Amino acid sequence: MKTIKLVTMLSALLLSPLTLADDAADALQMAVKHHNRSAENAARDQYRHPVETLAFFDVKPDSTVVEISPGGGWYTEILAPLLAAHGTYYAAHFPAETDSDYYKRNRAAFAEKLASDPVYNRVQLTEFAPGNSSAIAPAGSADVVLTFRNLHNWYNSGGNDGMVAIFKDFYKALKPGGVLGVVEHRLPADKASGDWVKTGYFPQQLAIELAQKAGFVLEDSSEINANPKDTADYPGGVWTLPPVLRLKEQDRTKYLAIGESDRMTLKFRKPAKTE
Repeated sequence: MKTIKLVTMLSALLLSPLTLADDAADALQMAVKHHNRSAENAARDQYRHPVETLAFFDVKPDSTVVEISPGGGWYTEILAPLLAAHGTYYAAHFPAETDSDYYKRNRAAFAEKLASDPVYNRVQLTEFAPGNSSAIAPAGSADVVLTFRNLHNWYNSGGNDGMVAIFKDFYKALKPGGVLGVVEHRLPADKASGDWVKTGYFPQQLAIELAQKAGFVLEDSSEINANPKDTADYPGGVWTLPPVLRLKEQDRTKYLAIGESDRMTLKFRKPAKTE
């Protein structure tokens, strides 16, 4: 019995940066430096600013956090160790029951990642898809709901009404006073009247208006993830830039010099007192 307890204690020390951190800021720094992070993902910190972004969204080691559409797990590598000991992390990935080969393939790859390291043992894999997003987490359970670079995909699927419905499901999952954190490729205001829908960029003002229609209040915005070099007018849309580099070797040096996209960083709050 003593051996089991000792192993459990050692596992907690290994998995949770909070055990060695003096405060939430230190815990974030240590989570970003955790052994499970791939070198490829860590190299993108210069563009994604995970410590500053998560701090801006009030993510703490004891938070209950829902990440919507975690993809390949870029933020999972940070959130899992951060929340391992004292928090809860729901990763709302593609549905398990689906006819989409793309959904199946990506969910399977994510599940394989979760099985690859004990740091992911407490990650709760849930489901999300536009039009079917009610299973992301128990109602009223989350301190923070996060979404990174997903709005353009959802808008293409359901337009304004579909987006409002999605935001309402995020609202439902949050506790009163909880935070919705949104990071998205930002469409310049002077391009919002053009044919922007398939570019991967999204108008910041539209994002705000749709979230407000779902009941959220815009509390703050940040330029943490801004990139003034991004002109948002590329032949392959936002995917022309790294990390995708859709045009491959064509003007590669030029696009690498620009870096990743200019991104809005919006902090919404569910009112503490709701009707």
